[in-house]
Amino acid sequence: MEHALIIGASGGIGAAVAAALEDEGVNVRRVSRRDDGLEVTDPASVAQVMGAIEGEFDLIFIAIGVLSADGGAPEKMLSAITADAMAGAMAVNAIGPALILQHVPRLLRRRGPSVCAVLSARVGSIGDNRLGGWYSYRASKAALNQIVHGAAIEIGRKRKEAAVVALHPGTVATPFTEDYAARHKTVPPEEAARNLITVIKGLTPEQNGGFYDYAGREIVW
Repeated sequence: MEHALIIGASGGIGAAVAAALEDEGVNVRRVSRRDDGLEVTDPASVAQVMGAIEGEFDLIFIAIGVLSADGGAPEKMLSAITADAMAGAMAVNAIGPALILQHVPRLLRRRGPSVCAVLSARVGSIGDNRLGGWYSYRASKAALNQIVHGAAIEIGRKRKEAAVVALHPGTVATPFTEDYAARHKTVPPEEAARNLITVIKGLTPEQNGGFYDYAGREIVW
């Protein structure tokens, strides 16, 4: 791997992945709202920021997401759902990455192995949902998984050596999870980054369109 593009590089996981790759000597292009003004809920912003990026990348890592768009807690019951909160989660977690993925065919390496990895979450798995709740977040990540899978099929038609995948990083100790970390085993961002990079390096074209966790295990849709 020589060139990597990290979208969401100011977040806990994105920043850790970027730093780990740089430590390995990879040329990393970082993109974020803080540093580049990327607002994933604004199609014009995505078009402007992503359209200004040039070159080919061995890895494109999309690490954007929000637990709750309105800053509230994830819904535990149907009665807690609001249209605005659900729309906000969809805008950030599903529509935003879809707008970014529109630029991947132009930026992903044309010849040779390449990876586009999109940060998802195990709670987006319908088959793995045994607890219910968290309606907006679960639904938005399930939608993201469908978008990634469709993008993998399209991109794979021309990039025979590419792997476009959704990845679950585990519960990472970041501000994103601090309100829930006490109930789940967490890992530092640096450890999560190393785990994800190991998975990314081990991907093959046969895994294109898949959904995997931080240990490389396939997650049911």
